[in-house]
Amino acid sequence: MATTEETAAAATTAAAPPTTTASAPTAAPSTPLPRVPIPPRGVDYRGKLVLAPMVRSGELPSRLLALHYGADLVWGPETVDHSLIGATRRLNPRTHMVEYTRQPSHSYSPANLQSDTNESVIYRLDPSREKNKLVFQLGTSDADRAVAAARFVAPDVAGIDVNAGCPKPFSVLGGMGAALLQTPDKLAGILEALVREITPAFGIGISVKIRLLETAPQTEALVRRLVRTGITGLTVHCRTTPMRPRERAIRGQLRMVRGVCHEAGVACLMNGDVEGRDQADALVDEFGVDGAMIATAAEKNPSCFRSGADGGLAGWQETVEKYLRYAMEVENKIANTKFMLAQMVPGKTAAYKALHQCRSYAEFVQALGHEGMREMARETDRVLGLGEFEVRREPKAKQKNKQQKAQNGQQESKKRKREAGAEAEEPAKRAEVAEPAPVAAPAAVAV
Repeated sequence: MATTEETAAAATTAAAPPTTTASAPTAAPSTPLPRVPIPPRGVDYRGKLVLAPMVRSGELPSRLLALHYGADLVWGPETVDHSLIGATRRLNPRTHMVEYTRQPSHSYSPANLQSDTNESVIYRLDPSREKNKLVFQLGTSDADRAVAAARFVAPDVAGIDVNAGCPKPFSVLGGMGAALLQTPDKLAGILEALVREITPAFGIGISVKIRLLETAPQTEALVRRLVRTGITGLTVHCRTTPMRPRERAIRGQLRMVRGVCHEAGVACLMNGDVEGRDQADALVDEFGVDGAMIATAAEKNPSCFRSGADGGLAGWQETVEKYLRYAMEVENKIANTKFMLAQMVPGKTAAYKALHQCRSYAEFVQALGHEGMREMARETDRVLGLGEFEVRREPKAKQKNKQQKAQNGQQESKKRKREAGAEAEEPAKRAEVAEPAPVAAPAAVAV
């Protein structure tokens, strides 16, 4: 039997207008979190699963393969500001890729003066397939250099990310990468300069990638300083600087970092032991972050960006074939292609062993059983001067001996010329000296 209160409540509900959703007081709506505005040409990192910046593993063919399998954004490998200042931008007429090139430091040596391939490509991007999806990661330790380098690349990319997490010696010794975690004011100054100079001029956002500090209060203080610079996104690699990839990521500080970012309206991505889209979705829900970044798993099998519902991980044969095709399309450096294939092909297969003997794209397609790409491989070899088209240089020691012999020969030739000249001059000198006049015989003396 209903109580008096229940009957009254039922009557009130029945008498309420149809548009009324509830008769009882409701809680006030929560205040929406602020959001740093996304510039007109920039990208919002929220809801994104992205390819991490990786040296060697983040070159153009790898990025294209990640996008093919569903990556929302791709980071290129860290590129140091010094290498961009004074570089040249060109459009490759064969591939239609944008290439940043510069003269290598040894290009003026006698061995290279006769070559027409002195320029080296320091960065390559696809202006069509990577449009609105490529984030350029910048290695820097100086605000002015960072701005100068960013001005050079900004028209071609959707965002610029400052590397403040790489622990590798080449980065840390230059005051870049993880070294910036120890100089938060310098790091903040670099970000502020980029936000001030690059965002209004080019309409793209600035972000930063960091690692955890030793304690949560230290990390919190750093993040609070960085989110006040005007950045649109922050990625936290859930490892400290001394930790290596084989050590499991630690996520105890992740909710705190996300909370600080959200208070300032900055998107927060997580990185570290994220192995695929389905796992990334679960981690985003668990920790409340805005998205995730995949590194090692994408290096081995870029189809990790594909959800289980869409097919999940592809077999290595499929990913390797697609990677090889992309590599040839963009004229990727053979050494980088070989490195990446070695990551993707299982180590116990016959194909893996055969890879180490390959020196050209034609040999790659043969070793991997992709005979249908033979002509494409041969043309790529011709353009890059590989395999049957390679002009082999003699070993340095042998080349040095030949140069020494040539120098000795030149010196010997000069010596012979000097000696021949001296011999030719001697008769001439003798001819110039007057012969003494003959002395007349004395007259006969009469007896």
